[in-house]
Amino acid sequence: MSETKTDTPKKLFIKTYGCQMNVYDSERMAESLEGYVQTDRPEDADMILLNTCHIREKAAEKVYSELGRMKPLKELNPNLKIGVAGCVAQAEGAEIMRRQPAVDLVVGPQSYHRLPQMEAQVRAGRSALDTDFPEEDKFAHLKGRSKARRAPAAFLTVQEGCDKFCAFCVVPYTRGAEVSRPADRVVREARDLVERGVREVTLLGQNVNAYHGGMTLAELIRALAKVDGLERIRYTTSHPNDMDDDLIAAHADTDKLMPYLHLPVQSGSDRILKRMNRSHTAESYLRLIERIREVRPDIMMSGDFIVGFPEETEADFQATLDLVEAVNYGYAYSFKYSTRPGTPAAERPQVDAAEADERLQRLQALITRQQRAIQESMVGRDLSVLVEKAGRNAGQMLGKSEYLHAVHIDNAKAQIGDVVPVRITRAMTNSLTAVEI
Repeated sequence: MSETKTDTPKKLFIKTYGCQMNVYDSERMAESLEGYVQTDRPEDADMILLNTCHIREKAAEKVYSELGRMKPLKELNPNLKIGVAGCVAQAEGAEIMRRQPAVDLVVGPQSYHRLPQMEAQVRAGRSALDTDFPEEDKFAHLKGRSKARRAPAAFLTVQEGCDKFCAFCVVPYTRGAEVSRPADRVVREARDLVERGVREVTLLGQNVNAYHGGMTLAELIRALAKVDGLERIRYTTSHPNDMDDDLIAAHADTDKLMPYLHLPVQSGSDRILKRMNRSHTAESYLRLIERIREVRPDIMMSGDFIVGFPEETEADFQATLDLVEAVNYGYAYSFKYSTRPGTPAAERPQVDAAEADERLQRLQALITRQQRAIQESMVGRDLSVLVEKAGRNAGQMLGKSEYLHAVHIDNAKAQIGDVVPVRITRAMTNSLTAVEI
């Protein structure tokens, strides 16, 4: 009688919330779990992982709602294992298992290198919880990257955690203190990614320009620029206080560093910036933008804004509008303030919700006008596009310009992974159309 096969790969479904670093973390978690292949259907999965984010309002409640939707899958398949990872896991810990007994595994963002041992534990019938801030370097304990072919653009975490303690932010509590990966390991991982088809990397960190992994971020960028086959480099997210002279200079002397910079300011009011514990002023931010544009005049600026921060007045908000007018952002992300339990701002007098909503609409209308004007200014220009995938229409390819615009290339001859010159023919709401030249 033939034996039943036991080597059939189990299926893993990962749902990722939030930032680019969570996208990177989800990839590494999937790679760490041997014997699993990924599926995009939770109902087919042997294990479900929710990789969570704690930045937005009611983040934990949204996770509990998602877990409630997953619970019937476990009733249909008692062997299904459900895990919660990421920043909500770090903040909530054992409370997740108490509130939702269907959860087998809870792991924080600094402990996911221990997933294989935790998975074995839950397969043996025991729940697993790990929300420590371990002393060991998690990246040193992760398996090497798989050799499977990759999309042409990839994220690469180089720094985690934050020491700034902005009054609205939970990152120092969920991701911990600033830690940088050694530069040689970052370069090695970049080479591995290039071997798998990657042509562009975005260096990630909660405060990436505070990188100190044996060299500065500017020095790391120049080292990566020497990697054969790596065509483009980006980095995010930066703090204005850590934009040093050498990093600014790198935007002029390193051709592979793309002319795009995400530099959050959060508010244009010095009074609110002080209450946020941002440690910079609107004027110092504007002078910094001037210095960056002196060395790279065409750089595309992106920013973050919080509207309705506790005690924000109409005058404070007007100062934000004035700053946005002065900078002229190509992109910006704006949000209504939401309380994060345990942060200093959560205990302060809150702005009326309707007033905050109205301010957010005004800010977003201004940002949208700026973005559309900049996109319209691209029509007729020659840009460079990294081709990432096929477009919706026959003969069309889709990629990103050096300025991070989504570009649809009509009648394209280029293949995925090519970096091609194009001429922009049309500007749309969130993208550009082009032809190869």
